[in-house]
Amino acid sequence: MNTLNSPHVADLLETLHRDAEAADREHVEAMQAKIAAPGASIEALVTDLLADERVDYRATYHDRADNFLAVSPEYGRFLYAIARACKATRIVEFGTSMGISTIYLAAALRDNGGGHLIGSEMEDSKVARARANLEAAGLTDLADIRAGDALETLKDVGGTVDLVLVDGAFSLYLPVLKLLEPWLKPGAVILGENAFEPGYQAYVRNPANGYISLGLPDEDRGNEFSVKLS
Repeated sequence: MNTLNSPHVADLLETLHRDAEAADREHVEAMQAKIAAPGASIEALVTDLLADERVDYRATYHDRADNFLAVSPEYGRFLYAIARACKATRIVEFGTSMGISTIYLAAALRDNGGGHLIGSEMEDSKVARARANLEAAGLTDLADIRAGDALETLKDVGGTVDLVLVDGAFSLYLPVLKLLEPWLKPGAVILGENAFEPGYQAYVRNPANGYISLGLPDEDRGNEFSVKLS
């Protein structure tokens, strides 16, 4: 038995994933319709989203305050497995939302023998729900969810980092990664969820920047797996 499969955590995650599917159904269907339109593409959709974010990313994500925008159950288990495999003791998460991915990562920390997860979330309402969900999972002692802009909240993460999940505003993927670079230990894993932003992909795939990186075979979700080499 591990923490992820313990009855109270497994039941909570099942409920949260069901709630996320219901809350996000309209948003997901709207995105799928845009991609399926004649002449449309994921790249064009991302370009439009980035244009909105660059005007005001805070306003863009405030409009999605009721959306979970959560990882899938399969990707959640992948997060848990990676955190266990790299024996993570310090994890940083950019874009905590309602805390579903946070539970997977904190469960891995518990089963690794302990550690510290620092999450960042702009929306106060989501911070409150994430903290409540972590409390329900019995994992609050492992997680520090910081409210505010990640460019401020993640300036000091207090020690070397083993694993980073990048899953917030697209336009901040690269700035947040660069902000965290001084804290990344050699061998640190960086997981970019929906990492469609061209600048981020180009940066982590350029060997001159000290990473080895590749896209995961994840049905066009754009998930990027990177390792800091130096």
